[in-house]
Amino acid sequence: MNNFFPRFIEEVKAPPIKCQGIKTKLIAFIAQNIQWNGNGRWIEPFLGSGAVLFNLKPNRALVSDTNKHIIQFYNDLKSGKLDEKIVRDYLSENGAILSKQGGDFFYELRNRFNESGGSLEFLFLNRSCFNGLMRFNSDGRYNVPFGHKPQRFSKAYITKITNQVAWVRNLIRNKDWEFVTSDYTYALQSTTLEDFIYLDPPYIGRHADYYNTWSENNAVQMAELIKRTNGGYAISMWYENRYRKNNYINTFWKDEIIELFNHFYHIGSSEDLRNEMVEALIIKRGYSAVNKPLKRMEIELNFDLSPLPVIAQA
Repeated sequence: MNNFFPRFIEEVKAPPIKCQGIKTKLIAFIAQNIQWNGNGRWIEPFLGSGAVLFNLKPNRALVSDTNKHIIQFYNDLKSGKLDEKIVRDYLSENGAILSKQGGDFFYELRNRFNESGGSLEFLFLNRSCFNGLMRFNSDGRYNVPFGHKPQRFSKAYITKITNQVAWVRNLIRNKDWEFVTSDYTYALQSTTLEDFIYLDPPYIGRHADYYNTWSENNAVQMAELIKRTNGGYAISMWYENRYRKNNYINTFWKDEIIELFNHFYHIGSSEDLRNEMVEALIIKRGYSAVNKPLKRMEIELNFDLSPLPVIAQA
């Protein structure tokens, strides 16, 4: 294979799992701006929903996430423990109960999930909770409230989800992909010159992580580690919005290739917190589709890095 990237992605599909920060709008942008021959592994230490992996479709991949429920869900699809028929039957049966009992059933099922951690319960909660959020408290318990849509699981909606499950399951079964529950350091330990690493870490100063905490110290340690790895890498990170710019980029990544992409940021507790966001794709020099001359970025360093407000915990 001479050139896996850059390439044009004609259609971007959404995976069955939803979480804040999902990169569906940036996938075509990512694919067009990085250069990689595809001979090694695609390494993704912050898998999240899996949208980037499933749409870019590398032949070999090592992906990880600290959220054990995401990894379990995709490993259950890989092993055959879950398939689209099982998912359809579960959503149909429990969606009918939700339509009758509403929030009472949602919270009963949420408690059940927090005790057993089942993949079907995880998917059901993820697709019926408030605003499609994924959030766990410090004890690892899912705590997003009910989305107040008891009729959520219509036949059309169930079909949509089961089609997403079928699409992802087919990919996983036909690719050499490994899904691991771990922090980002595990996936970076054995990189080779032929591997390509894509990182989508929690955004400093934007919102709380969906599963555990991510501090500025974590971000500094990640930068130091990734610069010592073999192969290529690209990192998604917020660059600026109407209020402020990201100091961290200027501090650690000003000598790399940086491509920018504007899109609308939907996560926020109110409309005034949902604004246009400029995203940065930071690409290791030598792995950009267009390698630009080195130039220093000038970013003012006088902005507040405190988190924006998030939805109060239930």
